[in-house]
Amino acid sequence: MKLRIGLILILVCLGLGQAQEHWVATWTTAQPLARYLHERGGGPPRAAPGFNNQTVRMIVRTSIGGARVRIRLSNAFDSTPVVVGAAHIAIRSKDSEIVAGSDRPLAFDGKPGCTVGPGMVMLSDPVDLRIPKLGDIAVSLYFPGETGPPTSHGGLRTSYLSKEGDFTGQPSIPDAATTGMYYWLCGIDVLAPPKVALVVALGDSITESFRSTPDTNRSWPSVLSARFLSNKKTANLAVGNMGMGGNRVLRDNTGASMLARFDRDVLSQPGVKWLIVLEGINDIGRVGTNAAEAPTAEDLIGGYKQIIEQAHTFGIKVIGGTLPPYGGANSSRESGEAVREAVNNWIRTSGAYDGVIDFEAATRDKENPKRLRAEFDPGDHLHLSDAGYKAMADAVDLKLFKR
Repeated sequence: MKLRIGLILILVCLGLGQAQEHWVATWTTAQPLARYLHERGGGPPRAAPGFNNQTVRMIVRTSIGGARVRIRLSNAFDSTPVVVGAAHIAIRSKDSEIVAGSDRPLAFDGKPGCTVGPGMVMLSDPVDLRIPKLGDIAVSLYFPGETGPPTSHGGLRTSYLSKEGDFTGQPSIPDAATTGMYYWLCGIDVLAPPKVALVVALGDSITESFRSTPDTNRSWPSVLSARFLSNKKTANLAVGNMGMGGNRVLRDNTGASMLARFDRDVLSQPGVKWLIVLEGINDIGRVGTNAAEAPTAEDLIGGYKQIIEQAHTFGIKVIGGTLPPYGGANSSRESGEAVREAVNNWIRTSGAYDGVIDFEAATRDKENPKRLRAEFDPGDHLHLSDAGYKAMADAVDLKLFKR
C-alpha cells in the first residue's frame, strides 16, 4: 500500500511539473487561403508551385527571449499532406548565414521529420537554445519530395530557397533564391516564466503593415514589441502579429474571416492574455459591385461583439483599435466613410472593449480628417509609411496592459 501511495505521489508531482511549463509565442504569423499566395509577387513561380528536394530558410523576428524553444508548423489550407524531411533552428547572422554554434536540429516526437496533414498543426520537440529578444532567428525546412502549393504568408522578411538538397544544418545556403514568404511555419514558442504573456494583434494588411520597409521590422506590432520590452512594467509581454492582407471581419476574402479564424489565430496561441483588434476597412471598402456585401455599422459592431465575448470566455482582455482614415483610396466612398465613422464612435464610447487605442486620431490629417497625414501616406491613401506605423505603435497606452 505504501509503495502504491508513493507511486501515486510521484506521478502527481510529475504531472504538476508538466502543468507548470509555460510556453509563450515569441513570433506568429497568420495563414491566408492558397489563392492569395502570389498576389504580391512572393513564393515559387506559378508554373511550378511548391518545393521538391529543396530547403527553405526563413528569417523571423522574435519579441521576447528564452532559453528553450520549439516551432509550430501548420498545413491550414492545403488539401494534401506535406512531408518535412528535416528541420533546424539557429540564430541568424546575416542573409542566409547563421551564427556558428547556434544550429539545433529539431525533432517531432523524436523523429527528424514529420508529415503535416491537411488542417494539421505540428509542434517540434523543444530544444535548448538561447533565443534573444528582438533578435533574428533562422528556421530551415527541407522538403524531400513534391509538396504541392504551400500554406504560406508574405512576411516582409526575406526567405532563402536552395536550388536542391538538404541545407538545413549548413552555415548558409549558397546561390539561394529569395522570396518574401513564410512556408508552413506559423509560430515559434519559448519556455517562459509564469508572468510572461502574449498580446495578439489581429487585423488586416494595416496590422500586417503592408508598405512598410521589408527586412527592417517597421510594422506597428514590431515597434510596439520594442516599446513593451524597453518598459519595466511591460517587459513580460510578447507580441504576435496576426495581420492578414485583405482580411475582413464578416466574410472570407484572402483568408478566412476574422470570425472564422479567431480560434486558430487567437485562442490557440500559447500564452495569449491580450488581444488588439483592428479590422473592418476591407469590409467597408471591398464590396465591388455587390451591394449586398456592403455591411452596415451595426453588422460590423455585431462581429466585434462576437470577438469580445468569445475572448472574454477564455479570460482574454480585448483592446479595440479605431479604423484609420482611407479617404482617396481606391476603395473609398462616402457611404463607407459614414460606416467607418459610426464604427469608430462605437469603439470609443461603447465601453464594450477593455480598452481603446485611437489609431485614427494618431494618423489622420488635422486639416482633412478623412485622409491620412501626408507624411504617413505611402501613396495608396490606405496603408501607412514606416513613420505612420511608428505613430500607431506610439499611440498605444502601455497602461492598458496591466495584469
